[in-house]
Amino acid sequence: MDKLFELISNSKSPFHTVIAAKEELKNANFKELNLNEKWNDLSEGIYFVNVYDSTLFAFVISAKDTPSLKIATAHTDFPCFKLKPDCEIKDNGYAKLNVEIYGGMIYYSWLDRPLSVAGKVCIKSDNVYKPEIRFACFDKPILIVPSLAIHLNKDVNKGVELNAQKNMLPICDLTGEDIAEDFFMEELAKLLNVDKNDILEYELYAYQTEEGSYVGFNDKFYSSPRLDNITSVRACLDGIISAANNCKKDFNSDNFSLKLIGIFDNEEIGSSTKQGAASLVFPSVLEKIYESMGADKDKLNCDIADGLMLSVDVSHCVHPNYADKNDITNKDILNGGVCIKYAAKQSYASDCVGGSIVYGLCDRAGVKYQKFVNRSDGTSGSTLGSISSTKVPMKTVDVGVPLLAMHSARELMGVEDMKALSALMCEFFKD
Repeated sequence: MDKLFELISNSKSPFHTVIAAKEELKNANFKELNLNEKWNDLSEGIYFVNVYDSTLFAFVISAKDTPSLKIATAHTDFPCFKLKPDCEIKDNGYAKLNVEIYGGMIYYSWLDRPLSVAGKVCIKSDNVYKPEIRFACFDKPILIVPSLAIHLNKDVNKGVELNAQKNMLPICDLTGEDIAEDFFMEELAKLLNVDKNDILEYELYAYQTEEGSYVGFNDKFYSSPRLDNITSVRACLDGIISAANNCKKDFNSDNFSLKLIGIFDNEEIGSSTKQGAASLVFPSVLEKIYESMGADKDKLNCDIADGLMLSVDVSHCVHPNYADKNDITNKDILNGGVCIKYAAKQSYASDCVGGSIVYGLCDRAGVKYQKFVNRSDGTSGSTLGSISSTKVPMKTVDVGVPLLAMHSARELMGVEDMKALSALMCEFFKD
């Protein structure tokens, strides 16, 4: 669990998740490749590729008599606030920031939480086509969205509709003679040690600064921000690094296996971006690998047809106070094991063949598993599997740890489920 805690702490934006993943991969001797270059020599066998700073692929090429293709995907983003351009507001004595909602966040759970800001900033350079890229993190609470006191809204416990533009703007200071009109840009420039006039644009997100904590008499639960989907990123990294430790480098174009993870941005807003799972960058990376290995497109297509992809994202489980929201026969619980997710409308990509394979992998790894489906009169969203499998059409199974309070500012998981998911990913990439 310590590795999960550290990754969550470092994953303050999708960009910072990729930075943390890159550092861990480098420490495991993975070599970095550039997407805009030809890959001539992959003889080292273990590599990673950064895609627009918020998506990353890592892969292991290894000798194997029976060629195989194994892929696992997850996502780097999470529901939160995203800062708008020219975001400074002065209103009724307070300095506020203009933000928009990113993803399907539970609004009220973000009230009264200490928040900070992290993300990507573009700085003027000598080349207009290549601004300098900097990654910013204030790394301390600077924002908060205060609730309205119950004395001023006595019906608050009956439910209150929160308007994203009116009620969810965070405060950060008091207005007065000592605060500039562009107060946020001044603070951002100070943080980056640049002239504020040299800041061209930013992609910045507000994140919850409170650390996670164990919960329960016997520490069986873990409450934390960003469990969706850093739990899955953690498991994917565990799996691909374990595969790298067993890499056999005497491979050639006829006898290699490929094990790959893709951690994508923008799942929470539909994945249809240049760095999302619906992007053609996914099959493009596979094609570049096979071409660099001297293997033709037909070999790639054959391996795809015989391969397996795990779409790794969190799942729902029975809520103890809302049990009627769950399916009536498939009742997943925290610490009940990895969830394998099914849906008749294929919002989850699992089928009976892929699911059966995962059951066997769980048995081999000695971990528990359970099955998730929606109520027949309800839905609970979708994830990467059904999207990525249309770009790379291979057997795909949706798996992940079960959560309570998904998309809240703090989510709740079972400690044993994280161990089970990482064990499954290591078993998946083992042979």
